[in-house]
Amino acid sequence: MSRSLDKFERLVEAFESLPTIGKKSASRLAYHLVAKDNMLAIKLAHAIEDAIGHIKECSLCGGMSEDELCYICCDEDRDASTLCVVESAKDMMLFEQNALFHGLYFVLDDINEDSITSLKLRVANGVEEIIFALTPSIANDALMLFIEDKLSEFDIHYTKIAQGVPTGVSLENIDMLSLSRALKDRVRV
Repeated sequence: MSRSLDKFERLVEAFESLPTIGKKSASRLAYHLVAKDNMLAIKLAHAIEDAIGHIKECSLCGGMSEDELCYICCDEDRDASTLCVVESAKDMMLFEQNALFHGLYFVLDDINEDSITSLKLRVANGVEEIIFALTPSIANDALMLFIEDKLSEFDIHYTKIAQGVPTGVSLENIDMLSLSRALKDRVRV
């Protein structure tokens, strides 16, 4: 007979490995699922398994999708002349959840020849303005200049979100008023 709770501790460690979840919160979550609500635990396990099995990257923008193209790229009512470049699909979801932007997106997870080629193909379809919605930093300022250089063959206006977003702070940590104002008051690059 085992005298320890190894399986419970592994569950706590799994929760603790998630962003913003500390030991106390992880223990509370694990206890609730194991001791209070087994059906929720099973529902959560199935939802995680289903999401992992079906969510993939949109082939056009790099956002999350259950199909080849995401619902944003398929929406013909979106403003195809404006492209918002973000660092992650999570940033894209932040804009969408708060209905802050009605154009198209491009997720720039990694800067390489493939991503530049994909961006060029996206821009060639009538993009007139690129909005850089990147975490303010010197490295990202250099990245914007690099992208402008790579897209020099196109007649595009470049803007970036206003500097109301503090330098070095991830977009997910910005309040909605600041984020909305930063997008509305974007400036030419």
